[in-house]
Amino acid sequence: MGFNDVMVVRDKSRSRTIRHYLMADEEQVIAVRRHPAALLRPVAEVFGGLILAGVLSRYFGGGILTLIVWFGWLYLVGRLIWRVLTWSVEFFIVTERRLMYIQGLIARRVGMIPLKKVTDIKLERPIQGQFLDYGTFIMESAGDDQAFREVTFMPYPEQLYFDISSMIFPSLDEAGD
Repeated sequence: MGFNDVMVVRDKSRSRTIRHYLMADEEQVIAVRRHPAALLRPVAEVFGGLILAGVLSRYFGGGILTLIVWFGWLYLVGRLIWRVLTWSVEFFIVTERRLMYIQGLIARRVGMIPLKKVTDIKLERPIQGQFLDYGTFIMESAGDDQAFREVTFMPYPEQLYFDISSMIFPSLDEAGD
């Protein structure tokens, strides 16, 4: 199986954003967003905050304390919106030459590891990740400093792990091509 057989583009809606970070002669092989489960905690905080704000409003019966409680809940809603927007522009990209992790809504951070420098890749799947189908990739590379070491909440973890591993460590008949 060659690089062209590994085409696993998961998110074509942001292909222009992704192309912005590719070199002119570089081909995108894999591009994925983090799994939506990355947003579960902020969503739970908003719903838990709503319940707590409702209970405290009833307890305080109005006034300045109730207003403070509801402003606290609005803060949680604003933080959820921020995290959703940030999640929507984060990508993990694999090309035939490198791994990239693009993060940040306002201040963009692009971490890059050349495929030739990756010495090991590990997949970890917590119990909740097994149920929701996500995992964490941990990369080891030759050299002291790497742009990123782990990417959490990766969707399609087994398939991505296999695809990325086959690019990093090609089989003997591919290496001879």
